[in-house]
Amino acid sequence: MTTHPPASAGRPPQPSGTPSTPPEASGPKPESSLTVVIAFLANLLVAVAKTVAAFLTGSASMVAESAHSWADTGNEVFLFVADKRGVKKRDVDHPLGYGKETYVWSMFAAFGLFTVGAVVSIQHGISQLGAAEEAEDYLVNYVVLAVASVLEGVSFTQAFRQARGTAKDRQLPTLRFVLRSSNSTLRAVFAEDAAALVGLVIAFLGILLHQLTGSAVFDAVGSILVGVLLGVVALVLVDRNRRFLVGESPSDELEATVLDRLLSRPEIDRVTYLHTEFVGPGRLYLVAAVDMRGDEREEHVAVALRRVERELEEHDAVEEAVLTLSTPDEPSLPLRR
Repeated sequence: MTTHPPASAGRPPQPSGTPSTPPEASGPKPESSLTVVIAFLANLLVAVAKTVAAFLTGSASMVAESAHSWADTGNEVFLFVADKRGVKKRDVDHPLGYGKETYVWSMFAAFGLFTVGAVVSIQHGISQLGAAEEAEDYLVNYVVLAVASVLEGVSFTQAFRQARGTAKDRQLPTLRFVLRSSNSTLRAVFAEDAAALVGLVIAFLGILLHQLTGSAVFDAVGSILVGVLLGVVALVLVDRNRRFLVGESPSDELEATVLDRLLSRPEIDRVTYLHTEFVGPGRLYLVAAVDMRGDEREEHVAVALRRVERELEEHDAVEEAVLTLSTPDEPSLPLRR
C-alpha cells in the first residue's frame, strides 16, 4: 500500500497564514524548562556541599554521592540544551522539525550519569574495600546529607508535580506516564532526582554503619550500591531515548484517539491505514489512508486532502500530517474503545 504521496513526503512548511507548527512549538514549555533549572541549581549546591564533606571526612559514600551530584549537574546542562534545541521550528532541511534533538542530548546526559556517576562510584567503593579505616567527622556528613535531602526533595517535587499533572490529564498512573512519556527531559529529571533521594538513604546507612561498627567496609559498600543504582537508572534512560530515536509509535490508547479524531471530521468517511510516530516530545508524524465522503473530481479531492492536512497540523501534537486516498477494497480500521 502507498503510505503517502511522493510530492508531500518532503513538503516544506506552509506559507505564512497557515502555520506549520502550533504556537506552543515555537519555544520551550515554561514548566519543563523550570523543572530543569530547579534541578540544576539544586544539584549544583548539593554537589559543592558533598565535595567539601568528602574532602573533610574521606567517606567513600560521600565521594560517591559527590560524583553523583556533579554528574547530575552536568546532565541538567545537556537537558536544558535538549529543551531549547528540540522546539526549533521545522524548515526545508528538517521537514519533521528538530524534536529528536531532545533525545540526542538526553542520551548524552544518560551516558554522563553512567560514566561519571556510576563508574566513578563503583571504582572508588571497590578501592576502599581493603583500605585502612580513617576517622571521619560524621556530623559533617549527616548535616550535608540532610541539606541535600531538602534540596533534592524540592527538585523532585517540581518534577513529580509536572509529571502528575500531565498523567492525570491522560488518565495514567504517574510512574507509568514517566516511563512511557515522549518528554525525555522530564523523565531524566524525575529519574535522577528519585535516584538521588534513594542514594542519600544508601549513603546515610553506609556512614551510620561505619560509625556504629567501626568498619569502613559498610561505607565502601554504600559507594558501590550508589554506583549500581546510577548505572541501572542510566541504562533505563539510554534505552528509552534509543527507542524514540529509532522511531517509537505512541500507545494504543493514543493511536485510538487519533483514529477517532480523524473519523470525527466531516470530510472523512473511513480510515484504512494509520501510522503515527513520535518525532519529538509530544510531537507526532501522522500518515493515514482515508476515504473521503462524496464523489468529487480528483483535483477537488486533492485540495480537500491538503486542507485537512493543514488543519490537522494546527493541533499542538501534530508536526506533520500526510493523507492519501484509500482504495475501495481496503478494509476500514476498527475503532478501539
